[in-house]
Amino acid sequence: MTELGTAGPAQQAPRAFGVREFAVRGFAARPVQGSPKEEGKALRGQVPRGAHAELTVDAGRPEAVTAVEESNRGRIPGLTPIRVGRMAATPFAFLRGSAGLMAYDLARTPVTGIGAQICGDAHAANFGLYGDARGGLVIDLNDFDETVHGPWEWDLKRLATSLVLAGREAGADEDTCRAAAHDTVGAYRRTMRLLAKLPVLDAWNAIADEELVSHTDAHDLLGTLERVSEKARANTSGRFAAKSTEPAEDGGRRFVDAPPVLRRVPDAEAAAVAASLEHYLTTLSEDRLPLLARYAVHDVAFRVVGTGSVGTRSYVVLLLDHRGEALVLQVKEARASALLPHLATAGHPIPDVSHEGRRVVLGQKRMQVVSDILLGWTTVEGRPFQVRQFRNRKGSVDPAALAADQVDDYARMTGALLARAHAHSADPRLIAGYCGKNEELDEAVASFAVAYADRTEADHAELVGAVRDGKIAAELGV
Repeated sequence: MTELGTAGPAQQAPRAFGVREFAVRGFAARPVQGSPKEEGKALRGQVPRGAHAELTVDAGRPEAVTAVEESNRGRIPGLTPIRVGRMAATPFAFLRGSAGLMAYDLARTPVTGIGAQICGDAHAANFGLYGDARGGLVIDLNDFDETVHGPWEWDLKRLATSLVLAGREAGADEDTCRAAAHDTVGAYRRTMRLLAKLPVLDAWNAIADEELVSHTDAHDLLGTLERVSEKARANTSGRFAAKSTEPAEDGGRRFVDAPPVLRRVPDAEAAAVAASLEHYLTTLSEDRLPLLARYAVHDVAFRVVGTGSVGTRSYVVLLLDHRGEALVLQVKEARASALLPHLATAGHPIPDVSHEGRRVVLGQKRMQVVSDILLGWTTVEGRPFQVRQFRNRKGSVDPAALAADQVDDYARMTGALLARAHAHSADPRLIAGYCGKNEELDEAVASFAVAYADRTEADHAELVGAVRDGKIAAELGV
């Protein structure tokens, strides 16, 4: 009798072993065919890297004030003057609120046809610190209202342009501002090349935050990052609740009016928001449910949010545990991405979006290495919303307040982070193959960034003139 694992008489002759082929949806094809790196290099023949310097403002481009008014459609009318006032503050602030207008212009610039999950609003102030599940701090992109699958170049050009504007606002000279745009592209390109060389799993988790400063040679930023980190650790739900709530008659707590930023809402509106959290729970991983089951909903208030989002509906929900410790959720309206109408012009497929809150949440998870464990979405009275932790140890660097010798460091750091984010949805070998080893792309995008910063300054001046002449309402300094 033949023992298990040994060959019997009929198995003595040598056998040829073929390669098993599996076609499994969702996995790479086997055997491997072609080279993504070579495919990327071949795209240079169709779209030369130097072509990314091009900026053509066509005759049909909306005027700046028209674009702002159009982007205000569907927002709460009483809040849009705050948004206009914030955009009128500086050219950099105008850029922050005009993702749709820039998308109109970017759709008329060369694109490689390589798609990625993009932030859609990757300006320099949309990177920052936030807390992970174990109490540590992570640095990454942190705003995804406009996220969509689109041309990777759009994020890179928006980031480079924002660095020129932030540098000008910080008082840096023009050479420094251009160098910041140039070096953010260089850091993006070099990081993408590094990721392309690594095993896939290593690339996915590469450039840990503690290595980021060394990787991007951003040592002049260390002191600033340490100060921001200290403030971020104290920026918690508990601290916000302590300042923004008062004891209620039933022994719980309730929000206190602090207009125009925070205001209590009617009972019916608060009840609708609270009821929507039941659906929100279905969008979370099941292992999160026991955590939230230990909190009770105590109050709901309306809170005005950042420049691009002012006028959208945004609520904070106060949860308290058995000890009275607070966890605050933000329930924020999710509007259609401002980039969506412009994708077809760029020849990019228009994604099918079933729920705008879901789009934002999944886009965020596709781009970040670590995401908020309580990210989800819901619907309130027919409107889509995203849900996330509020004040989750968030901190950010104000790029317009950096010293001139720090702007370039910050540019390299954000460029590396953007590459890491794009590499989660696009093959880094493909983008690295296109970007190449030399500085041709760096020079081209820097030229575009300076030209578009000039364009933004002109748009900003138009808005300021319209505010001054009473053509558009603005509430300044809020």
